[in-house]
Amino acid sequence: MTVRNILKMGDPRLLQIAEPVTAFDTPELHALIHDMRETMAAVNGAGLAAPQIGVNLQLVIFGSDHVNPRYPDRPLVAKTVLINPVITPLGADEEQGWEGCLSVPGLRGMVPRWAQIRYTGFDETGLAIDRTVSGFHARVVQHECDHLIGKLYPMCVRDFTQFGYTDVLFPEIGEAEDD
Repeated sequence: MTVRNILKMGDPRLLQIAEPVTAFDTPELHALIHDMRETMAAVNGAGLAAPQIGVNLQLVIFGSDHVNPRYPDRPLVAKTVLINPVITPLGADEEQGWEGCLSVPGLRGMVPRWAQIRYTGFDETGLAIDRTVSGFHARVVQHECDHLIGKLYPMCVRDFTQFGYTDVLFPEIGEAEDD
């Protein structure tokens, strides 16, 4: 098991545009995905992008097969490896929701996201993925894919009266809940 170090906001590597993955189903790619899964599980994450562990590739993982203690009220999202993703909003509707980030520990902010999206890309073997989703699933995908274009969720916050420390905003949850 290799749990990788998660970069924190302020590290310039988090602001880079990630490079496309060009080789699928390789031992190196499988090892990276394994490390990302182990890292995400170790911190109860809902998702993780390769740039968050210092790997500048268009690769995100997300989802869980059990209730996440950091998101106990959220629905389950299928475990997914998504490579070279493309997100297309379906309609102009947005939904506001609280977000946190493993790269921005201890903070939460109210972030607008497209209510319904279509995302395409590939899995680790190169098989095409094409899904239409909404709700928490759509939010997680958009949050993780933002990391691939050098964007952290605080850059999306519109009202900074709805941004603050998790333990202050949600004392019942405390500091155990960073996305």
